[in-house]
Amino acid sequence: MKTLTNFSYHHVLVLGLAKSGTAAAQLLLDSGVNVRINDLKADKETPEVRELMKQGAEVITGGHPLSVLDQVDYLVKNPGIPYDNPIISEAEKRNIPVVTEVELAGLLHEGPLVAVTGSNGKTTTTTLIHEMIKSDHQKVSLAGNIGHVSCEVARNTGEDETMVTELSSFQLLGTEKFRPDISVWLNLYEAHLDYHHTLENYHQAKAQITANQTPADTLVYNADDENIVKFLPDVKAKLVPFSIHKKGEGAWSDETSIYFENERIMDKQDILLVGEQNLQNILAAVATVKVNGIRNEAIQDVLKTFAGVEHRLQFVTKKNDRLFYNDSKATNILATSYALKSFENPVILLAGGLDRGTEFDSLIPYLNGVKSLVVFGETADLLIETANKAGIQDMVKVETMNEAVQEAYKRSEEEDVILLSPACASWDQYRTFEERGHMFIQAVHKL
Repeated sequence: MKTLTNFSYHHVLVLGLAKSGTAAAQLLLDSGVNVRINDLKADKETPEVRELMKQGAEVITGGHPLSVLDQVDYLVKNPGIPYDNPIISEAEKRNIPVVTEVELAGLLHEGPLVAVTGSNGKTTTTTLIHEMIKSDHQKVSLAGNIGHVSCEVARNTGEDETMVTELSSFQLLGTEKFRPDISVWLNLYEAHLDYHHTLENYHQAKAQITANQTPADTLVYNADDENIVKFLPDVKAKLVPFSIHKKGEGAWSDETSIYFENERIMDKQDILLVGEQNLQNILAAVATVKVNGIRNEAIQDVLKTFAGVEHRLQFVTKKNDRLFYNDSKATNILATSYALKSFENPVILLAGGLDRGTEFDSLIPYLNGVKSLVVFGETADLLIETANKAGIQDMVKVETMNEAVQEAYKRSEEEDVILLSPACASWDQYRTFEERGHMFIQAVHKL
């Protein structure tokens, strides 16, 4: 496995373990760097921590004393730790660089690097790009926010292997020299303001994906997103757009087909994924792999068979001529709006979850095709109020996912879509949106 070479720092603090911190600490130790780990809740008796200590890491748990920064010249933090954390604030006062493990991955990876970001659609697009390159029998690996720690994946990649990595704003904010060969910027909406505090901070964090690119690199961007377009004058990379509205440049579509430049790629009716959001994701992936020289046949093979990433407008099954879709990842109104726009058939919508003080009136224009609403969780009553304003006549409030699926099925007819798209986070009833989605799938299969 590869290690860091020409790394100019000697004493590194890893703040927060979890998967990314553990991988970063192991890489740094293997690279001959002195490593100190600070994690509030880490158990020194776990095998992972004991192994790091055995290899020479100093591990401090139970608190965050400022003394953990003594003699430190570099800090690798868990992406979820905010920048107003006292340790990070003090590190910045001491002019200690603060990065995430993505920065280490960029220093380590030697082959082509594709990085994908956006407020929505990252996982689907990253997966599509990976599958298209793989379908063309090229060496490719998958990394980043999709569940595979980037610096760990990069240790095993060669010069002839493309690494495709999904990156959040949290990860990108902790980069200094990170430079993808191809950056993919899907969209830019309001999100994570509890972390970034202002919309401008959030936008600037996303813009880090292209900050270090040169004219030898490429930025694939959403030409329909004005928030992204405003950053283009400062971009040095070659610009390749994708658009569902503008025709002729980059990746685009008309009523029947998708294209790259003047080349028709395939019929839209042969694509398994549904919805406008997924069409944007598809065009972004097509633009990326065409820049990378992937054959049309490989693109077509993937788009004809790819049913979606789990919990992201995922087709579950067809039962008694009802179509079931799991969109548990829809933790905000925007994502649910996209889901609802994806269907022409009548929809029975399952929604609700954590109450963050959000009003749901902006969802009303997208409820035209909803014939019945099944609600649950802390926001159930708020969603019922919104449905009343939208003129929906059939609503029911339930306690469990099993009840929700059963009530939805009772209200359905042949060709109806039964859609879990909660428009809310899951933490009032479930540990994760994945758990919520799995409960929905299990309930569907019990019918």
